Amino acid sequence: MNPPRLSRRAWITTASGVVAAGLIKTQADAVRLAAQEAPLQAPDPTKVPGRFTSEVGRRATGEQPRRLARAQALSSSSQSPLQDLMGIITPADVHFERHHAGIPEIVKGSHELLVHGMVERPMVFRMADIERYPRVSRLYFIECSGNGGGAYSRDAMPTEITVQALDGLLSTSEWTGVPLATILREVGVRRGASWLLAEGSDSAMLSRSIPLEKAMDDALLAFGQNGEAIRPEQGYPMRLMLPGWEGNAQVKWLRRIEVTDRPTMTREETSKYTDPLQNGTARQFSFVMDAKSTITFPTYPYVLPDRGWWEITGLAWTGRGRITRVEVSTDGGESWADAALQGPVLPKCTVRFRHLWEWNGREAIVMSRATDETGYVQPTVQQLWEARGDQTRYHFNNQRAWKIASDGVVTFGLGDLV
Repeated sequence: MNPPRLSRRAWITTASGVVAAGLIKTQADAVRLAAQEAPLQAPDPTKVPGRFTSEVGRRATGEQPRRLARAQALSSSSQSPLQDLMGIITPADVHFERHHAGIPEIVKGSHELLVHGMVERPMVFRMADIERYPRVSRLYFIECSGNGGGAYSRDAMPTEITVQALDGLLSTSEWTGVPLATILREVGVRRGASWLLAEGSDSAMLSRSIPLEKAMDDALLAFGQNGEAIRPEQGYPMRLMLPGWEGNAQVKWLRRIEVTDRPTMTREETSKYTDPLQNGTARQFSFVMDAKSTITFPTYPYVLPDRGWWEITGLAWTGRGRITRVEVSTDGGESWADAALQGPVLPKCTVRFRHLWEWNGREAIVMSRATDETGYVQPTVQQLWEARGDQTRYHFNNQRAWKIASDGVVTFGLGDLV
């Protein structure tokens, strides 16, 4: 559900004092003032007793962020409402979804994980067994490798697209689980092993080959999300968590791990999840998500009601560690200014950036670009086209641009501008 647009009359009527005082106007101000056009009729809370407590809390009336669900099919997805979120944590119920054969119903008490192959002691772990090992909790983003693909083609660059529809296959949670290295040490990996196969319990039996080096580094067997059991849409009762890597490799509903000495070359890494290049070849096992940023305000369909100071805000992330810098341009990339990063700045986690901008009422192109601790800088779309061609399928981390017209209408920027 998109926030309502503001009329100039409503802004002048309700916010003349704010404008006169020269105060900064933010996304929250815009939404709040829009709501004042049609205030909810509620009894005076000082005159009427409130409702009783309940077993499960609920959101306030009018505060209902919604995922953007795609076609109702076995292979489908939904996108997080990035424009409505605060900070960096995505509430579990609006974490994006991507699945290939629907969401399986799994009973935790009967779920098992088989670990076999090139190991000294093949073992079957029940969930109760996994949960007895020492656990950790860490904040990580997950991003679908196809995120942003709707705005990459030279011939079909949309203008009326929300940031949710553009980049909503991205979410950040606090994940709780057991390091995969702990379980691999338990079964004893044999000399010569270098890969493992992870397989899910859904009817697609989605499976991916994962380098053993990553498995022994920071991979988790995650069964908790934001302080509660992981949700079925995210892999209940357990998923593979590979911090900083593309989402499809982080197999949900995990049921089997086979330790091997080579990649298995599954369906998901041959016909799917490879990156066609312009020279007729394709990138395989392009696991890491490159540095990227996206502005979440102002974006379509917002209308800036008046000139003055506005706060540009957004999210940045990288699969290679920490974001060290985000720059913002308000003139289509002709000049750049450093944005402020809102702490904490964690590895392989989103970070929120903010930048104050005085809009003079003329047409503007607002953009952002991120740099990570390896020195990698988020590329322009032309740079990505030159490197991979315009028919690649995944890893669309090019800079995004939002055009602000003189009447305040915000639309997605054209490809030749970024």
